[in-house]
Amino acid sequence: MQTMVISGYRSFELGVFQEKDPKIKVIKKVLKITIQQYIEEGLEWILIGGNLGTEIWAGQVVLDLQKEYPELKLGVIFPFEDFGENWNEKNQQVLTELKIKANYVNAVSHVPYKNPGQLKNHSQFLLTHSGGLLVVYDDEYPGKTQFLLKEAQEHASKNDFIIHQITMDDLQNTFFEDDSV
Repeated sequence: MQTMVISGYRSFELGVFQEKDPKIKVIKKVLKITIQQYIEEGLEWILIGGNLGTEIWAGQVVLDLQKEYPELKLGVIFPFEDFGENWNEKNQQVLTELKIKANYVNAVSHVPYKNPGQLKNHSQFLLTHSGGLLVVYDDEYPGKTQFLLKEAQEHASKNDFIIHQITMDDLQNTFFEDDSV
């Protein structure tokens, strides 16, 4: 697999509202370990949609990993034009930094948000332009990512597509196994 999409919980779904929240450190550590495994198997591109939470943290992990793996590329593909413009200044700044450092930035729909169809088109675009989905999501704790995961499962049933799901148990095990977290 050369290209993988990463998604998962939004920060508010995890109750994360501060950059220094220890949950972020655990999630980033699990993402880093998992991404490194896929790099060793030939992964070249990570695609994210730019949502606050798992996707932004994954983007930050990829940028950090590029120091060790310069062949790894980050693509930020928004569902629509002007994505994130209604966020507070601090969150907009985080998104801007990611856009500046990413290897590729674009939007599936080149108009501002108009309807939910743009979000569905975005999911379909990401799934058809990748070989897998790495998702931080636990079926026992529903969140917005359930829609992308459901589409990915349907896509995987018809295509050669990998879904790698990181659950709350996986995160908790990393937390307890590694006292540096």
